[in-house]
Amino acid sequence: MERPVPGGLPGEEEERVLVSEKSWRPCPKARRRLRGCLEWVKRQLFRVGEDWYFLFILGVLMATISFMMDLLVARLYKAHRWLYQEVGDILVLKYLSWTMYPMALAAFSTGFSQSITPYSGGSGIPELKTILTGVVLEDYLAIQNFGAKVVGLTCTLASGSTVFLGKVGPFVHLSAMAAAYLGKMRTSVTREYENKFKQNEMLVAAQAVGVATVFGTPISGVLFSIEVMASHFAVRDYWRGFFAATCGAFMFRLLAVFNSEQDTIAAVFKSDLKIDFPFDLLETFFFAILGAVCGLVGCAYLFCQRWLLAAVRENRLTAKLLATDKPVYTVLVVLLLASITFPPGLGQLMASRLTMKEYLTSLFDNRTWGVLVPNASSVADPHSVDPRGLWQEWYHPSATIFGTLAFFLLMKFWMLILATTLPLPAGYFMPIFIYGATIGRLLGETVALLFPRGLRSEGDPRPIIPSGYALAGAAAFSGSVTHAISTALLVCEATGHLGHVLPVILAVLVANAITQKHQPSFYDGTIIVKKLPYLPRIRSRHMASYQVVVEEFMERRVVALAKGGGFEEVLVALDASTHAEYPVVESAGSPTLVGTVSRAQLVAFLQSHKHPQAPSGEKLTTMGMLGDNCAIEPIMLQLSPWTSLHQAHHLFELLKLQRIFVTRFGELVGAVSRVELRRAIEELANPK
Repeated sequence: MERPVPGGLPGEEEERVLVSEKSWRPCPKARRRLRGCLEWVKRQLFRVGEDWYFLFILGVLMATISFMMDLLVARLYKAHRWLYQEVGDILVLKYLSWTMYPMALAAFSTGFSQSITPYSGGSGIPELKTILTGVVLEDYLAIQNFGAKVVGLTCTLASGSTVFLGKVGPFVHLSAMAAAYLGKMRTSVTREYENKFKQNEMLVAAQAVGVATVFGTPISGVLFSIEVMASHFAVRDYWRGFFAATCGAFMFRLLAVFNSEQDTIAAVFKSDLKIDFPFDLLETFFFAILGAVCGLVGCAYLFCQRWLLAAVRENRLTAKLLATDKPVYTVLVVLLLASITFPPGLGQLMASRLTMKEYLTSLFDNRTWGVLVPNASSVADPHSVDPRGLWQEWYHPSATIFGTLAFFLLMKFWMLILATTLPLPAGYFMPIFIYGATIGRLLGETVALLFPRGLRSEGDPRPIIPSGYALAGAAAFSGSVTHAISTALLVCEATGHLGHVLPVILAVLVANAITQKHQPSFYDGTIIVKKLPYLPRIRSRHMASYQVVVEEFMERRVVALAKGGGFEEVLVALDASTHAEYPVVESAGSPTLVGTVSRAQLVAFLQSHKHPQAPSGEKLTTMGMLGDNCAIEPIMLQLSPWTSLHQAHHLFELLKLQRIFVTRFGELVGAVSRVELRRAIEELANPK
């Protein structure tokens, strides 16, 4: 056996390596010049800032994924419709084709996504809100979650209006995951240190991209993401959101033109609303009533949804299914929903054959359905005719238009709440958007029936336009459920109609005034049920948040280290607490706070010392003080015992703090973390 040459490789192996290096890396001068040219090009490109390029890539990437997903979902839904028609008039086969198709897709969506990662279910917005407050939830932004959510969401959307779910929330989550991955690519390209501030800037832009690439609405996408996701917003991130959202929305609509779906870039939901005289001044009273109705229904919806979500988690049977057999739970729920929406059954009173987009297209129809009903004729396949005939799906000979709209609202109320408990990737904004449009359409048809010539008896007749009420209802109900005002602009951008913008804003404001007073938003309610580490809002200024001070709820027993402490003191501190950082005081007799030291540094300090009882041959020095061996970071921010709860809450939200120390005249007296702050807010809201 050949002995190795001391200090190097064997002669033959060394020669082989040298030959290999020469064969694989020829022309070193040319390679150095090429590398220099690439570095020069990179410097020239990044002279205006590298953020522009990565934001552009984010917008284009998510727009392409959104468009391709819509295209694939349309093909799958068309296959379902073809299967339903091809089975003939045999009722049993029709029922099986109607129910088995969405059951299979929903079961695959649940099983596939949950097998990849358990964090792909739901919308992802509650978890993203928690991350943006400074809480670390790395698994929710992992790249493997991206593929699982894309495949699962595609299958969920292909289930159609039977499941009645959307894609806004998941696309915000997908955009955030793409932004996190692009942020890592950015650090590798620019060779800069990755920090949380840059990551947060990309996540803020991703929120707007998620909404803009679904509705094609860049302006309202930015505003909606700020309202729903952020408690505080840095104005310096404003341009990032608008640039990325504009790139995404433009690319999303441009792909529709390339696919010959449209002749030019236009609104996603086309409407032919009249702009000459959109509404009478007296109609603002009915728009205010519509806002109040949407607010009250929104309160009931939020309460019932939160109650059912908690009940499903606490019930022994459903909790066991969700823990071990999620696809089984999904199949059972989808079977119930599909059976109710079966077209020859109750589905004929709910326009169940329409897709989610066709629901909005029909509800935004400019004509008054009450006038069209006497001339309506039965259509065997309403999808083969002009889209203006979609309204006939809402017509049934044994029920009036008002009956079908009211029945739809009654049934979809609890069906949508039940669908939100499904453990699959799904969004919940589009369903409530359609539900609100139905409320508005029902009220608009009622007003048109009561005042066929308009509200004015003199002059030319100015008929009521029910589609205007559908616009206001969609914005008001979705805004009340999400606690957002920007839905008023979203509905105008999505339809390209600005004639009803003022009454729409009025309805949204009235609905929000009612809902925000009595219920948390949909996403905040989900955070409460899931018990995510998110700070609750102080919901009213009339609460005694200014009278409650930090001294009343702070943690008094704080594990602190003396500046001159040694091995034993550090070991006891690490065993007594699991915090990421520890306060350092002047000495055991003088609790003056001098700074903090991280847990990682304390562990490194221990690793450089052996325990005094270790064998003499392995024992290292046990001498050395904490202040000499660890870098003590200075305290940048601290609270006074007399700081109010309201001020502490504001600081935690603004600076994304996890823990802060409390001092009295410079001496450490306690600490406040998110746990104590959350407990104090809950006790303030629900006093014993």
